[in-house]
Amino acid sequence: MAQPRESYKDAATTLTAEDKELNLRGLMREMQTVLVAYSGGVDSSYLALIATQELREKALCVTGLSPSVSQKQREQAAQIAGDFKFNHQIIETDELENPLYQANPTNRCYHCKTELYGKLVSIVEQYKIEFVLDGANTDDVGDYRPGRLAAREKNVRSPLIEVGLSKNEIRELSRKHGLPTWSQPSSPCLSSRIAYGVPVTIERLSKVERGEEIIRGLGFREFRVRVHEELVRLEIAPSEMERALDLNVTEKLAEKFRKLGFKYVTLDLHGYRSGAMNEVLKVKKVKKSEKVETQ
Repeated sequence: MAQPRESYKDAATTLTAEDKELNLRGLMREMQTVLVAYSGGVDSSYLALIATQELREKALCVTGLSPSVSQKQREQAAQIAGDFKFNHQIIETDELENPLYQANPTNRCYHCKTELYGKLVSIVEQYKIEFVLDGANTDDVGDYRPGRLAAREKNVRSPLIEVGLSKNEIRELSRKHGLPTWSQPSSPCLSSRIAYGVPVTIERLSKVERGEEIIRGLGFREFRVRVHEELVRLEIAPSEMERALDLNVTEKLAEKFRKLGFKYVTLDLHGYRSGAMNEVLKVKKVKKSEKVETQ
């Protein structure tokens, strides 16, 4: 499998989103055969669409499924693949069989992506496909993303980063192409809702999925269910917080989440924000730095 070429993100900073898409299309044609790690989310759906438009059957879009993927995500990935005629395959991944993943360390995503990319590499070798691609964008570069290490180890390329596309640009381009994901909230795996150090189990993943269906059923659009053992922390988008604080709504949430088995039901007053579970890592880093300075 060919090595990634050097990124030209810096050269793309002055380009429009449309110019970057033209570069992305050129990159797809240059690659000739690709396998897209396709989850049905905003970024991978856009990448899968462009790869399919340029390469047709030579673009294989593969979805990895495990208990950490919600039913809603599964249905969305299949629906988009069918509507836009992706060359789509589904595989089962077994990250939950890995004790290092189950323990839910801070680099949990590394173990997940290692499992996924390992199986994708086997597929490209079988079908003689040249490149494995992921949907990482430029917004992911500065965040804590241990899955990026797994991508580098398996020579997985990130063409959206290579052409300098940001999340907002991908959303806008997706809207122009009619992708339903353009305005949808990001939706990482269910395991990302479980606090680091709290073991990932089928039972906890089920609670997260059922909990998010409860909140969705109450009409909320952007939110997260964060599990801290017996405590559940609900994050609601700031724009929806006023309704979340309504006494009738809070009583419904408390009742329904206690029925799921949580002893404590809390509402995070900071509201929903991406990567909230990583905030504890930043605090630890600051404290470590302060300790070094005082020595």
